[in-house]
Amino acid sequence: MDVTGRTKIFGIFGFPVEHTLSPSMHNAAFKALSLDMCYLPFKVQPADLPRAIEAIRALNISGVNITVPHKEKVIPFLDETDREASLIGAVNTVVNREGKLSGYNTDGRGFVKSLEEAKITTEGKKVLLVGAGGAARAIAFSLAMRGVTEIAFFDIDKEKARELSNAVQKTGIHCSVVNEIMSLSGFHIVINATPLGLKADDPLPFSPQLILPDTVVCDLIYKKTALLHKAEGMGAKTIDGSGMLLWQGVLAFELWTGIKPPVDVMRKALLSGI
Repeated sequence: MDVTGRTKIFGIFGFPVEHTLSPSMHNAAFKALSLDMCYLPFKVQPADLPRAIEAIRALNISGVNITVPHKEKVIPFLDETDREASLIGAVNTVVNREGKLSGYNTDGRGFVKSLEEAKITTEGKKVLLVGAGGAARAIAFSLAMRGVTEIAFFDIDKEKARELSNAVQKTGIHCSVVNEIMSLSGFHIVINATPLGLKADDPLPFSPQLILPDTVVCDLIYKKTALLHKAEGMGAKTIDGSGMLLWQGVLAFELWTGIKPPVDVMRKALLSGI
């Protein structure tokens, strides 16, 4: 890739950022489309976030992704956020339009796209979300705006689950808080939005014996976790987090460039790094 004075720069702000798979995914798409663009990772410590956002304008960076721990904290430094990002209270994509910085959240829509790709519909479905952090928040609001009839939340921090349930319920979707996962009966889709499964010795987020054959079990972790292996053994359909990562990137690419990227190229680059 030749970088010149005309090359448009994109990137990702996070801390840490060494593990990110986004540069390979986006740079592969730029190359496939012969676009004079380059995507770089930027390690931004929390105290430096205000200056980093101002640098987008100062350095004429065309757009950035925002990852942990900055997704919520970035909002006050932007000129505007779209409705979905405002509802979620977090931004993962920033577009620089001649110095005006606009914030979006493509995480939840990326998750929904991963379901659609797997031929799973959300219309009329009941969902159990395990975890109430930033990713769960994005997914919950996106599902609420796309036809689910009910979302139940479980988190070891009961107050956090209750706060998210109350926030999402304002969209008109019926929400509830589960104090303990004793049964998965009645839930069409179960989503693990906790870090449990990243390490081989992590406990499972809930007992796999509760999984029914007609349940769709999703894990936001990019690999096939122990939970997904167990769920498959119970006859359930499973989805890992690589699809969400891919599609949130595809949607960010479209926001930055106005061009539909080569999804298969991005997928290949992403999977080669997992």
